[in-house]
Amino acid sequence: MVDAEKIAVLLLAHGSPDSVDEIPDFLLRVTGGRPLPEEAVEEIKHRYGLIGHSPLTELTLKQGELLSRELRLPVYVGMRNWKPFISEAVRAMTEQRVQLAVVICLAPQNSRTSVGLYRSALSLSRASFDIEFVESWHDHPLLIKAFAQRLRVGREVARREAGADMPIILTAHSVPQRTITEGDPYESQVKETAALVAHAAPLTPEEWTFAFQSQGISGGPWLGPTVEETILALKAKGESRVFIQPIGFLCDHVEVLYDIDIGFKQFAKKEGMQLWRAESLNGSPLLAAALADIVRTKLVPLGIRI
Repeated sequence: MVDAEKIAVLLLAHGSPDSVDEIPDFLLRVTGGRPLPEEAVEEIKHRYGLIGHSPLTELTLKQGELLSRELRLPVYVGMRNWKPFISEAVRAMTEQRVQLAVVICLAPQNSRTSVGLYRSALSLSRASFDIEFVESWHDHPLLIKAFAQRLRVGREVARREAGADMPIILTAHSVPQRTITEGDPYESQVKETAALVAHAAPLTPEEWTFAFQSQGISGGPWLGPTVEETILALKAKGESRVFIQPIGFLCDHVEVLYDIDIGFKQFAKKEGMQLWRAESLNGSPLLAAALADIVRTKLVPLGIRI
């Protein structure tokens, strides 16, 4: 029988460098040691430089604190590609004699390019405690409610500033097409999340569309349509404004602060359009409640109630 005082939660995330100077080392971790072309490294350094700093680590640690308060359990955070590393979190949990951990990836939709890699890194850490691993939680009602709440608030702000309504693009990070061809559930799960958020907002089918963002530079096709293609399609229909909400990210980081707030805004402006974005979930109480419910649901079959 597991001692209730020896149960913990481990949150896994991608990680983000603390400074521009750390980006080359960070990228080598992302690619598994495969060097990227120098121009690609310089472009990524440029993007991080423009946003000043990626707050992913601080925001993820804050999400862990909120969850710990909600559950009254210790919550650890481990990053695959930067500090605090997954191995460091596992070591700390071992030192605290954790017996059972519920492990949640802060990527609600399951893909071998995210959740799969996090799970592999966790396996390599050789945890000494039992693990209840959450494969995906893309359709959790409280997650959907959290996104829908941000969408309603942000849309109303945009309406007031624009003096008019506008179409909405729900987005998620793209992945290589080959991962889907090989049976990855990611594409269907992100589209299900988007449809559930649109329904909860609520939006009519005519009010929203879906696009993939942040396509990579590796060889082969990536999932589309792209946000840029979608903006051009809306422009062709006579639209001059657009509102974006990413539904695959849980906090601000470079794919939000640069790709959307800088890259897509500049692209829209060049096309004579205005662009607004929903606030990221970041410290959303609903997100903390969703994570807490996931933990409790994992523990109930084990006869543990918290």
